[in-house]
Amino acid sequence: MEHSKLGPTPWWQSGVVYQIYPRSFADGNGDGIGDLAGIRAHLNHLQWLGVDALWLSPVFRSPMADFGYDVSDFCDIDPVFGTLADIDALIADCHARDLKLMLDWVPNHTSIEHPWFQESRRDRTNPKADWFVWRDEPQNNWLASFPRGEKAWEYDEMRGQWYLRCFLREQPDLNWDNPDVERAMHDTLRFWLDRGVDGFRMDVIHLIGKNLSADDPPSAVERGFGHVPFNDVPVTHERIRGIRAVLDSFPGERACVGEVYLLDEARMAEYYGTGDELHLSFNFSFLWARWDPATLRTKIVSTLGHLASRGAWATWVLSNHDVPRHRQRYGGDETVARMAAVMLLTLPGTPFLYQGEELGLVDADVPADRVVDPGGRDGCRAPIPWTAEPDHGWPHEPWLPFAPEPDTRSVAAQRDDARSILHLYRDLLHLRRDHQALQTGSFTMIDRDDEVIVYTRHSGNDTGGTYVVALNLGDTAVAVAELVGATVLLTTSPGQPSAGPGTLPPRTAIVAIVA
Repeated sequence: MEHSKLGPTPWWQSGVVYQIYPRSFADGNGDGIGDLAGIRAHLNHLQWLGVDALWLSPVFRSPMADFGYDVSDFCDIDPVFGTLADIDALIADCHARDLKLMLDWVPNHTSIEHPWFQESRRDRTNPKADWFVWRDEPQNNWLASFPRGEKAWEYDEMRGQWYLRCFLREQPDLNWDNPDVERAMHDTLRFWLDRGVDGFRMDVIHLIGKNLSADDPPSAVERGFGHVPFNDVPVTHERIRGIRAVLDSFPGERACVGEVYLLDEARMAEYYGTGDELHLSFNFSFLWARWDPATLRTKIVSTLGHLASRGAWATWVLSNHDVPRHRQRYGGDETVARMAAVMLLTLPGTPFLYQGEELGLVDADVPADRVVDPGGRDGCRAPIPWTAEPDHGWPHEPWLPFAPEPDTRSVAAQRDDARSILHLYRDLLHLRRDHQALQTGSFTMIDRDDEVIVYTRHSGNDTGGTYVVALNLGDTAVAVAELVGATVLLTTSPGQPSAGPGTLPPRTAIVAIVA
């Protein structure tokens, strides 16, 4: 199966995006919580690594019930991270290094402390009375995403009605059926676009349209499943087109990537519209796929097929701040994590890296007395160990414990080791940047029924020939015809003796070129 990309290439297609969870990236003021100053202090490292854009998880003002996803002011920076002057300086520093900066925008809900909600709850006739979803009784059987099993409707004593909250009770859902809400949220985008941000990751963007009369499947409710993965309403597309129009009205290439938490690739693909909705949409079906060659081949081909029919561009991600790290999910084996890195960074589409995966981190073991996240996601949010010293580059004990092996998994230790997984990521990123075929070239999946995944990339603008990516997930060497006569550019097992021409060693991934 072959897929091609034609035409000029914007940065959000050719580049690699690195997700920063600011609380856990780097501490610039010594209070144990990462901040904007800490990010600025490590931009040279990210430039060395070779990423092209940064996405910051929420830094807006928030009481932090959901660590920034409960926003009390969309147009200010929370003091724990810094100030508006700090974000302006970060934007300038990124652009000086030719790095793009994306912010995390939360359109579905606010904090219960947001002035909009405080006014809305006051009575049923105030100017913002209809800015949130209020009912005299719960209108459906929906459950919140967390805490698991809680109803998505919360009674408010002040107003004497129930409000919808698809997440915490501190996160009331905005009512996008009200045009004033839509206009106000567009204005929050303009505020940041005027300051020079290059785009947004849009939190649960598929929730901004809702059919409140539709119950969720009783079997899912009985098992405690929240409403989010069931929400797929046509009016949402009209609203996303309005959001896209705001971005397109600004100069430069301002991009949006949507968190469309639908585990069906065909439904996810619809949120690209006809080039007038999302630029990119996270592929959660791929993220949750088992580390199995048949499963991965199917997911890759299926996703590319659905997107090709729309002229849309794929997005690939293996880890983020909401799920266990992929090395953890894949059994903790660094050999597997290395192969996964090769796959992620050589598929046709835009890869997203989550901070720390380039260090091969697994989740932290968080003791009960240090658990803080209401969704149970603390383990994957552990702080980045920058040095091998006892404090690992954090002058104050960080808000969460470090993941295992913080000394040998630190940035400093791995930068000093040319065979580390950090250097593998850097080599992959620079290989991808140097060869257009690995960014936007055509893609062909080779049909196989064994433990090996093989695909080729080719671009008419490359004089080198065809690039072959091969991953052997099995425990025995396997013949790969496409590797005969090929020159290996990168391998996850350097120094491993060859088993013969065209033979791929076990538990190894390589990138090669056939002239």
